[in-house]
Amino acid sequence: MNRQHPILLALTFLFALFTYPAQAETLTEQKVQSFISSLNDLQGMESRYEDLPQDLASDEDEIGMENMSSIFSTAVEKMRGHGMYDDLQSVVREHGFDSPENWGETGDRIFRAWTAIEMGQQSGQMNQEMARAMEEINNNPNMTEAQKQQMRQMMGGAMSAMDQAAKAPEADKQAVRPHMEALRSATQDKGEY
Repeated sequence: MNRQHPILLALTFLFALFTYPAQAETLTEQKVQSFISSLNDLQGMESRYEDLPQDLASDEDEIGMENMSSIFSTAVEKMRGHGMYDDLQSVVREHGFDSPENWGETGDRIFRAWTAIEMGQQSGQMNQEMARAMEEINNNPNMTEAQKQQMRQMMGGAMSAMDQAAKAPEADKQAVRPHMEALRSATQDKGEY
């Protein structure tokens, strides 16, 4: 008789529990529309929090390119303790999100899917440009090694963000695709949240 060891069974069960949250709820077109509407509402509040961009900018090095794939959830995290966090919570709940953190995670998924769609249309060109930029950095005689290293890190962060975007689920891309223009409009010439 083939009996599984109780520890193996327990580990399998724990693995299933811990991987379940990674299977986030389905990103629907309605969720994308709600996110876009919330962005529009939040942008109407910008003038009330003119100091917020400076607050976030002071930690700009911490946010960096490596966190572009989690730009919204990182921004929500940075907002904690700021007056806008409570207003953000109110707005996102009005649009069907459980919390600012849930809103940020949804925004990250939308941003990754959006980036993946854009990359899909220009992937060959983007890869060539990244390779060319990296070569220019490495061969630039006017840059110190420290400057080159900093630029390599930034490029690495951008490449990492592109890799994350490339992993966006097809279902997320399908939910985002019909809303590309609305996303562009909602984020055009506006700061990040």
